[in-house]
Amino acid sequence: MHNSQKTIKKEKILTGDRATGQLHLGHFVGSLQQRVELQHDYEQTVLVADLQGLTDNGHNPHKVSSNILNVVADYLAVGIEPEKTTICLQSAIPALSELTMYYSNLVSVARLQRNPTVKSEVSAKSFGRSIPTGFLTYPISQAADITAFRATLIPVGEDQLPMIEQTNEIVRKLNHIAQDDILVECRPLLSKVSRLPSADGKSKMSKSLGNCIFLSSSEKEISKAVKSMYTDPNHLNIEDPGQINGNVVFTYLDAFHSDSVYVDELKGRYQTGGLGDGATKKILEECLQSILKPIRERREMFMSDKAQLIDILRAGSQKAEEESNQVLNRVKCAFGLNLFN
Repeated sequence: MHNSQKTIKKEKILTGDRATGQLHLGHFVGSLQQRVELQHDYEQTVLVADLQGLTDNGHNPHKVSSNILNVVADYLAVGIEPEKTTICLQSAIPALSELTMYYSNLVSVARLQRNPTVKSEVSAKSFGRSIPTGFLTYPISQAADITAFRATLIPVGEDQLPMIEQTNEIVRKLNHIAQDDILVECRPLLSKVSRLPSADGKSKMSKSLGNCIFLSSSEKEISKAVKSMYTDPNHLNIEDPGQINGNVVFTYLDAFHSDSVYVDELKGRYQTGGLGDGATKKILEECLQSILKPIRERREMFMSDKAQLIDILRAGSQKAEEESNQVLNRVKCAFGLNLFN
């Protein structure tokens, strides 16, 4: 006689990255580490968002297509396991584009233009009045991604909260039309670490700004980046008291060093005087080198077998396509577009 156990259904998570470049330390501390942990307790889908990468790179599609496998290799190198996490390609899942079209009829242009995340990114990219339509409708595409997999938990930073709000607006409108809860609302899972600053402390670490320490960065590149990091400009001598706020070295130590008590001790010594910038940078460099060396080596191994990366992406995309088609069929029925069913 076998003991029967009730199967507990895991909550669904959707997350992903635009395929516009290799992933960097900002991604690592902001989301990748979290995904590695979440994959053990949740049903997690990670989307390589190549279509969304084109929204501001339509004039240079090679920037997107050439980085798809780079992003997959980064995922595997940090410990995301395709046996536990579905890794899929946005453009290989037709239902996502079709859902975006249906949802676009439920959202006004004015509503998209009011989205704080869209307004901020449009300003940062200096589009002016030449905003690509795909970029303006980015929140609708994200809503399609989230609802297609019936994801209820979305790891995001605070700057992405308006996207979650807009997704749930679309869910409620569609469910009202269907007179049934065919889509599910989602909630945010906020990142533990805010956006990582660049070495100069003037902006966030960003692929588009070219100020990154990548997961693939060499020892020399890491060393050069740490040595150039902004500290306290008034901390001229070792014995001088130094400022912690705005000091990029300590921001990185907080984010990456495994011993927070030790980091707090360093902060105390720095603030009272007696600890130089060179010493703190050396500690940070040793920390980053130890983290990135094994990731870099695993990444090189995965990139040496691109056929394997394609197979992993194809298998995940096929699984994701089957799941998303089920949601698409429900949405088509809600609009009465199921004549052939």
